[in-house]
Amino acid sequence: MSKPLLLLTRHFPTAVEARAARDYATIPNAADTPMTGEEIAAAAAHTQPAGILCAAGDAFNATTIQALPESVKIIATFSVGTDHIDLQAAASRGILVANTPDVLSVATAEIAMLLILSAARRGGEAERMLRAREWAGWAPTQLMGVTLENKKLGILGMGRIGQALAKMARGFGMEIHYRNRNPLPESEAQGAIYHADDTAFLGAIDVLSMHIPGGAATRHWLDARRIAQLRPGSIVVNTGRGSTVDDVALCAALASGHLRAAGLDVFDGEPRIHEGYYTTPSLVLLPHLGSATVETRDAMGFRALDNLDAVLLRGEAPPHRVG
Repeated sequence: MSKPLLLLTRHFPTAVEARAARDYATIPNAADTPMTGEEIAAAAAHTQPAGILCAAGDAFNATTIQALPESVKIIATFSVGTDHIDLQAAASRGILVANTPDVLSVATAEIAMLLILSAARRGGEAERMLRAREWAGWAPTQLMGVTLENKKLGILGMGRIGQALAKMARGFGMEIHYRNRNPLPESEAQGAIYHADDTAFLGAIDVLSMHIPGGAATRHWLDARRIAQLRPGSIVVNTGRGSTVDDVALCAALASGHLRAAGLDVFDGEPRIHEGYYTTPSLVLLPHLGSATVETRDAMGFRALDNLDAVLLRGEAPPHRVG
């Protein structure tokens, strides 16, 4: 029996591609660059795959999905987020969509903690000073930041990533506050203070870490109005979705000094980055590293393949179906 055809839109970790090649006739992307929607549809039309293994940022909009051949039964995304896939369009074509939840929480929380530390202690500015050969030696008032001990960390979206971050932050002596639609059971909250109201939440914290999904409902959630509700000298970190931050408002708050610093791992329209970010010194920037560990990326790929195996090898429902 011949192996099912599997279209790979990107290069994936070596162990993931090896397992895929063992069980499928793989159709790789010759270049490790994102394919346009037209390129994805053309490659699928040419090769007639049974499944597609894609990644965050791939353009699976309605036009792309409508152009896919009848052979495609499942799109398995190498991500938790699915905002790059038009789920309604896929459902209308009878194409299953599956993602990779529950394997990147700690890795992403580590990046959030890294950004909080770097922003609080001005790590980005210090590193740039050294690389520019501008350091003249230790000085009593040079690059003074703030300690995290006894600061109040506000977690916007207390899911698995938020809870992993809370566990880390407790080790730094931080007090944990969180904003959710509903309070968590105490077994998950672990003493964190719940806020049912945005204004009360923002006014109570020193550091805001954002972990909410993208989409129209959360676009520019952190706007000028909400930034103004944060305490003067607060720190903002975003490892969730770039679209949830108003770039112009964030730059303005950093320039005015209302915000002490910020750290971003995600951007609206990435890899394009708002021009103001390049010239804002109190801002730490990372290129979407949230899940970028060997262990996590392998686990994500294996989970994506688990979804593909269920549908294409066993004729079952994918274990992590989202559409």
